[in-house]
Amino acid sequence: MLLNWLALLKSNCKNMATTSARYRKTIKFLFDLEFFGIKLGLKNINSLLDFCGNPEHHFPSIHVAGTNGKGSTAAMIASVLTSSGYKTGLYTSPHLVDFSERIRINGKKISWNDIVSYTNYFKPVIIKQKATFFEATTAIAFKYFADQKIDIAVIETGLGGRWDATNVLSPLVSVITNINIEHEHYLGKSYASIAREKGGIIKPFAPCYTAADNLEALNKLKSIADSNQSMLYHVDEFSKATIKDSSLFGIQADILTNKNIYPDLKIALAGNYQVINARLSILVLENLRESDGLKFITKKNIYNGFQTIKENTGLFGRMDILSTSPLIIGDVAHNPNATKTLVESLKSWFSRKVVLIFGVMKDKRFKEMIKYLQPITRVAVAVQPKCSRSLDKTILLEHFNKVGLQAISGATCAAGLRLGLVEKRENEPILITGSHYVLSEILQNINKFA
Repeated sequence: MLLNWLALLKSNCKNMATTSARYRKTIKFLFDLEFFGIKLGLKNINSLLDFCGNPEHHFPSIHVAGTNGKGSTAAMIASVLTSSGYKTGLYTSPHLVDFSERIRINGKKISWNDIVSYTNYFKPVIIKQKATFFEATTAIAFKYFADQKIDIAVIETGLGGRWDATNVLSPLVSVITNINIEHEHYLGKSYASIAREKGGIIKPFAPCYTAADNLEALNKLKSIADSNQSMLYHVDEFSKATIKDSSLFGIQADILTNKNIYPDLKIALAGNYQVINARLSILVLENLRESDGLKFITKKNIYNGFQTIKENTGLFGRMDILSTSPLIIGDVAHNPNATKTLVESLKSWFSRKVVLIFGVMKDKRFKEMIKYLQPITRVAVAVQPKCSRSLDKTILLEHFNKVGLQAISGATCAAGLRLGLVEKRENEPILITGSHYVLSEILQNINKFA
């Protein structure tokens, strides 16, 4: 049985298929900017923002970076701000089904007409500067937020931090969720080098909150904070939590900070790892209330915000239930650390093994990801998203066989789910993971499985 909110997603996919030619042409223009790849440096984004009057200066912001958890943490903060009555912008990436998911105000996506309008407005300078997809999207988001006169924005970085297009902000608070090895080609191969890149969002005199637990990374963050005369607060020094209940439908925990107690806080996201994101978010929110005058961030609104994260932000793909009968779980874990935490949560809920639908990008450490997934997997279906960066499914299949996992080739993601549904046994869950692109393609074809 499809859940109600997933049925709405199905309807949205259908509407996208019949939307106007103007919108399709605009999205093609933006996606074609991927041709310009990733560019280090802020020259392009500064040119785009200078062109439109520097909208990034017209709203206060919270800037969020990190290897894992930054999307969830950004959504938690934004949800509480929305519940507190603030007109809250939220900029995240990537999207799963619809480009407009990236830019929201109080959970409502930017309209397709606005996407067309803002893209046409920026098009001359985008072409002149040969701006990348993410640079163009960031400029659109910031201009839209300023025009809509938002009270505050929560902005998630795309890649790294120091040279990320979002790093033109002067935020009230910076947040670095954690630091693990990823994107080595761009960020470096050591914890210190990656911390240097992500720590680039720490700004002079603005506090930074982090959950980084690697000592090498943490020392680098402390050094950057000191050089910026910024206070660095670690989540473990100022908060702790006791999990009282955990299921696929969410978590209930007692959270204690150095300033408040939050007994029986309900977090509407699955996975025990979300508790550290919640602790981090609450510390940020307490700082905003006390240091920046956001007095409507009350304890009541914090409780409401954590219970309505999905409604207030549209967050999706974090251990979400796509179907209850059969049980299908979708998660966008796309690196070893995220996969490890996913598996730990699933082990605490299920004694049965899963049918795994798995695809991944070429630059990911897929062998380590499979190492964590192997103990909970009975049969694996190797899939290959329709993306130039995706790893060939035959390589996945060979590795599954090499480590002794029963595996079959599912070709496309949709075909892989179809095979998974055939292969599953009674009361056996299906797990879809490995990449945003895998879950995205399945969601876009969800009507074929309802």
